[in-house]
Amino acid sequence: MAQEFVDGKIQPGKVVVFIKPTCPFCRKTQEILSQLPFKQGLLEFVDITATGDTNEIQDYLQQLTGARTVPRVFIGKDCIGGCSDLITMQENGELLTRLKQIGALK
Repeated sequence: MAQEFVDGKIQPGKVVVFIKPTCPFCRKTQEILSQLPFKQGLLEFVDITATGDTNEIQDYLQQLTGARTVPRVFIGKDCIGGCSDLITMQENGELLTRLKQIGALK
């Protein structure tokens, strides 16, 4: 169930962030990404607490990415890590480059 749920969300050409709404790092990640000009439907925040399978989803994210913490940010099929990784990519210009490469921005 958790694997199908996560795998169904991660898609090429799309940015998906697995979050918990109470997490300050998740809110910061949402704030950063929400300021960028994404094409309609190519940025999705997935609240893993709304599923009832939170632990199973985090266990699968651990298998998939090496960490079970949130946020887990996927650019296309690649997990780039969490909030601090996203900030680093934003600061060094890599974030916009990657988002343009997958065609996610207007």
